[in-house]
Amino acid sequence: MGKEVTEESAKKAEEYKLTANDHFAKQKYEPAVEYYTKAIELNDQSAVYFSNRAFAYSKLEQYGAALEDASKAIELDPKYIKAYYRRGSAYLLLARYKDALKDFKKVVTILPKNAEAQEKFKSCDKIVREIAFEQAIATEDEKPLSETIDYQSIAVAPSYDGPHLNETIDLSFVQQLVQYLKDQKKLHIKYVYQMLINMKQLLCKLDSLVSIEVPKDHHINICGDTHGQYYDLLNIFEINGAPSESNPYLFNGDYVDRGSFSFELVTTLFAYKLLYPNHVHLMRGNHETINMNRMYGFEGEVVQKYSKKVFDLFTEVFNWLPLSACINKKVIIVHGGLFSKDGVKVEDIRKINRNRQPPDEGLMCELLWSDPSPFKGRSPNKRGVGVAFGPDVTHNFLKDNNLELVIRSHEVKEEGYLVEADGKLITIFSAPNYCDSVGNKGALIKLGHDMKPSFVQFTAVPHPPVKPMAYASNFNMFM
Repeated sequence: MGKEVTEESAKKAEEYKLTANDHFAKQKYEPAVEYYTKAIELNDQSAVYFSNRAFAYSKLEQYGAALEDASKAIELDPKYIKAYYRRGSAYLLLARYKDALKDFKKVVTILPKNAEAQEKFKSCDKIVREIAFEQAIATEDEKPLSETIDYQSIAVAPSYDGPHLNETIDLSFVQQLVQYLKDQKKLHIKYVYQMLINMKQLLCKLDSLVSIEVPKDHHINICGDTHGQYYDLLNIFEINGAPSESNPYLFNGDYVDRGSFSFELVTTLFAYKLLYPNHVHLMRGNHETINMNRMYGFEGEVVQKYSKKVFDLFTEVFNWLPLSACINKKVIIVHGGLFSKDGVKVEDIRKINRNRQPPDEGLMCELLWSDPSPFKGRSPNKRGVGVAFGPDVTHNFLKDNNLELVIRSHEVKEEGYLVEADGKLITIFSAPNYCDSVGNKGALIKLGHDMKPSFVQFTAVPHPPVKPMAYASNFNMFM
């Protein structure tokens, strides 16, 4: 049983809930969580408060916390339908499809005539069946898709007015490609296949941790999440210069999903990587994975613009993206964060077998999913995946590896970046006005030979009238 709820505390809790609802309506999800928490502290017997906080947590992509709150709401009120829906959605976005299906089945049992509930149940059931079928027909000796495609035999019709890719990529092709995609035109399928196959061949030769050298009087630009915001990527190049041998870039994962120009963005980055293999560095994020692409739009986008086969080839390439980089043996780059155990060495990261979908635990998972915490030590990550690690964990890791700085991404920040852990950890996020709604700035880091960071901030620019999540699964529409 919870603590006794007086009339006065219940009234105050309801005021906090209304304040939280107001923040939520304005898409200010962190203060919404804060005020729902205040309400719960005064009245922990309200299923509505826990369910609403679960909804806010889901908007912050903290699905582990959403799962916990939705379960608490169900415990308090086993007939509260929204709690089952929100828990099912959290399970789904954590790729726990069978658990999600159970909750959606409960929803349709309670609301048998609700068309939306029926749709969600049927869609989730379809995913479970598709995964089971894919697992059943998979064979270990099956050839990779990239080895079965003969792109050279594909004819290009004379009516095609886009860029043509020869056997080797050149700057003229990349510049034409950028403009062609900016004009919302469709690159020929032959060249899509060619670029993806060439990217896989290039990435296969790299370690899971890439060593980068920045010579004296040179620099490197480091960008965080870009999430399909293609026109903001082009703005970065306008402000800061396009990638070149004298203006190298490192992009720290999460190129796709959410934004509805993910194909254009990742294809442009792949083109620059092929053009400048030693001066454009592409890391893997947690969204370069099948489960995320299924939920957040990249699969739907590529299938609509091309085909499932093209999406599967992207997946094959994503599996080979490096997981980390070390610059001048001083700065380490990871997408998510650090680890659930002490003693991890740079060489341990370099040796990770990355050619796969990330597991639910271990070094690869934590590199992609973990988040920093202001509190010492380690704790469960509110995302439900990876670990929350304190400033002491950052300091110990750097000391163990004779490093000076961790740079990571993975979280939207109001100013585009945030410095933590006594200056030893930086989060960089390069998608301004994330999802056309958050209002944040974007930023990038410039690192010179001395490895001292400076920041370039920027705001969002207009894009064609295609909303974020236009191709995403409708499961993202929490009730």
